[in-house]
Formats: sequence, C-alpha cells, structure tokens
Amino acid sequence: MHVDNLKKELKEKQYRMTPQREQVLKVFLETNSEHLGAEEVYRYLLNKRTNVSKATVYRTIDLLVELGFLRKLQFDEGVYRYELVDKDSKHSHFICNSCGKIYELKDELSAEKVLHEYILKLEKLGYKIDEVDLKFRGICPKCAKKARGIVR
Repeated sequence: MHVDNLKKELKEKQYRMTPQREQVLKVFLETNSEHLGAEEVYRYLLNKRTNVSKATVYRTIDLLVELGFLRKLQFDEGVYRYELVDKDSKHSHFICNSCGKIYELKDELSAEKVLHEYILKLEKLGYKIDEVDLKFRGICPKCAKKARGIVR
C-alpha cells in the first residue's frame, strides 16, 4: 500500500526506488509508525542486519518528509520524531511526563475537532491553516495508577 505509492511518487519526481528507501519506509509500516527518531530507525535496520549507512537513513527520512509520506514532529527540545502520514486520520498527541510514551488522540480528540471554532475564526481573519499540531503533556493512566500504588 504505502510502498507502492512511494514507488509511484519517486518515479514521478525522477527518483529511483532504492532498497534502502524501501527498507526505511518499511520500518514505519512494521512498527505501526511508533513516532521513531532517525537514530531509532537506523538501529532498527541494524538489528535486522540491513546494510544501510546512518547518512542514508537521515537523507531518506528527509526525502519521505518532503514527499509527504512522513510527518516530522518535535516532542522534546531538539529531538525530531517521525510518523506515517495518514491523510484520513488526523490526530493530536499526549506525551506522558513520567514514562515518555506518546499516545495518539484520534477522532473526537483530534486537534481539528477540538479547535474547530478557533480554526474557523482564524480562517475568517485570512489565515490559511495547513496543519494543526496539538500536544498535551501530563501523566498517562498507567503511570498515574502506578503512582497511586506507591503512595499507599
């Protein structure tokens, strides 16, 4: 599905589909787009005994972002993470301050739904909104439960 789309897009833009590009994209497909950083993608490929350089992984990720297959996200200062772009499923994120896990908030909790009125007002004022990136930070239910267990 995504691999075929990538092949088509690369061909249209006169790029070749290299084994390395395909492998990097497959990492995101295999890990369910777990908000991976470039270093994590590189280590994942090394663990699978895939012959790819770190520079190739970084360049490939940049290309996949440019082509619209990956979305570049910044959750922590200076650290970029990436996720597969799913044009049908917009979502926000919740980052747990305790365990660091990133949760996707979909459907009724998507930024577009939550901020619908605000977005309409901005558009009426002439702003053109391409994307909404809403992040919540706090403690996830799992960590909150653990913390309550420690207190008792």
